[in-house]
Amino acid sequence: MSPNQEPNNSEQPEKIYLPRTSESETLKKIRHTASHVMAMAVQKLFPKAQVTIGPWIENGFYYDFDNPEPFTDKDLKAIQKEMVKIINRKLPVVREEVSREEAKRRIEAIQEPYKLEILADIKEEPITIYHLGNEWWDLCAGPHVENTKDIHPKAIELESVAGAYWRGDETKAQLQRIYATAWETPEQLAEYKRRKEEALRRDHRKLGKELGLFIFADPVGPGLPLWTPKGTLLRSILEDFLKQEQLKRGYLPVVTPHIARVDLFKTSGHWQKYKEDMFPLMAEDEAAAAIEQGFVLKPMNCPFHIQIYKSELRSYRELPMRLAEFGTVYRYEQSGELGGLTRVRGFTVDDSHLFVAPEQLDNEFLNVVDLILTVFRSLQLKNFKARLSFRDPASDKYIGGDEVWNKAEGAIRRAVQELGMEHFEGIGEAAFYGPKLDFIFRDALDREWQLGTVQVDYNLPERFDLEYVAEDGSRKRPVMIHRAPFGSLERLIGILIEEYAGDFPLWLAPVQIRLLPVGEAQLDFTKEVAAKMVALGIRAEVDKSGDRLGKLIRNAEKDKIPVMAVVGAKEVETNSLSIRTRASGELGVIAVDEVIDKIKGAITNFSNF
Repeated sequence: MSPNQEPNNSEQPEKIYLPRTSESETLKKIRHTASHVMAMAVQKLFPKAQVTIGPWIENGFYYDFDNPEPFTDKDLKAIQKEMVKIINRKLPVVREEVSREEAKRRIEAIQEPYKLEILADIKEEPITIYHLGNEWWDLCAGPHVENTKDIHPKAIELESVAGAYWRGDETKAQLQRIYATAWETPEQLAEYKRRKEEALRRDHRKLGKELGLFIFADPVGPGLPLWTPKGTLLRSILEDFLKQEQLKRGYLPVVTPHIARVDLFKTSGHWQKYKEDMFPLMAEDEAAAAIEQGFVLKPMNCPFHIQIYKSELRSYRELPMRLAEFGTVYRYEQSGELGGLTRVRGFTVDDSHLFVAPEQLDNEFLNVVDLILTVFRSLQLKNFKARLSFRDPASDKYIGGDEVWNKAEGAIRRAVQELGMEHFEGIGEAAFYGPKLDFIFRDALDREWQLGTVQVDYNLPERFDLEYVAEDGSRKRPVMIHRAPFGSLERLIGILIEEYAGDFPLWLAPVQIRLLPVGEAQLDFTKEVAAKMVALGIRAEVDKSGDRLGKLIRNAEKDKIPVMAVVGAKEVETNSLSIRTRASGELGVIAVDEVIDKIKGAITNFSNF
């Protein structure tokens, strides 16, 4: 194709869109019905199996069974084969309404105790039952397809078996959960499987171990990562980047402890509203424990920053006051909810709390959003949208009255409207003390993650009785902005590893250039060049293994080093390096000083070599 020729779009394979269940009424019906078909197949092949619940989830569905024997991979294949038979029989899916008494009678007749418990939880009447032909039925509210023929037999797949407690209660029966997926077409299923394989290739837990960034150790405990030297360097690069950006924007660094008296969190409301997610109280004795006196690991940094603000009477001239900290917090996540770096029990938040006069709120909020967008650009994160995370007025989990909530939500609405940002509302997603603007990032596999967040808070200044002296000498209440562009370093790094597939951009890579001496004779020169680069702020290292050149290059590729520099006799003689990059391949022989200038320029511009 000539340089001026337009690309032929017909040659490009059309991207297959995979909607989430919540985005597609058709998929919702298919997956809901497929779960019933799976349960029918299981009970036909395993007559002793009892069914419990079988809902759709965003990428498929599952069903929980109480079966005497564990399901094997061989069993899953047999169940799927039986499902295909049921689908091909073109059974009608029939909705029936019955009285509570009739439903109970039918359940008792087939001896399904779990269904009796489910029936007891259903408050609406009449009770709805869905039948697959005349052979199988279950309590269900729907929706469903009209006939099993509406499910494509080559667009379903049973994926795995996991343990699950009935009602999620560890004291109740251990069940077996079969996870499965169903799509409208075989092509969608194939794309879904391709993305799953790609997700395994990019899995940050696997790549993090291969690249030597972090580990988890049983003696330490689940959800508590240990950072290796390279991983710690990666964290430091991200911290230093944001710290420098914050200093330019008038943020003031602070450091606060990891524990505090429980009374601090009673005042903030965390103890009352967030207690289940906090680590247990550390009391001196049983008497102190009985009256809830003692210390707790902090789940949030905001009450500490509030104490720094409150340590002296502030003037309007000091506002806005922007206190910033990379503060480690602790959440008592359930073990089943932990997942590599994306869900941990101890994590570091790039936290800042801004204390502003009410009239400064809108402008300061826009400045915070600008900082977050700057961070995203530098990290090459482009595919995101804004969620207006507001309270659910019907819920009792929030503190504060309607007036302050309306003011806080209004500030967020004005900001996204002024910026013209693509956004949507998430009712019920607010923090208990205030609404948020959350940035939802969609990664290379179309998965969504929450990264940066900005929150407007009128409630904590009220609860902690915060004041400042206004220009007219009166005492006024500041407004707080909570913000975290990264969210948490742990989650961000996990997401970045997967987004980049471990291939970090040059400015972020723990090792930016690896020098590869061809032989012992070139080692001293190579060390001198590496030392010069390190002195100039470039993260350079020398491969001193003595291996053959081919292996040196393969190892550097495996370690995903952005720039490799081969050093042979010719390079020593001409004070140059033979450069090879992961981004552009072979670049030829370049003078040492020019290589240094190019690397430094790329780092400054957040670009490749």
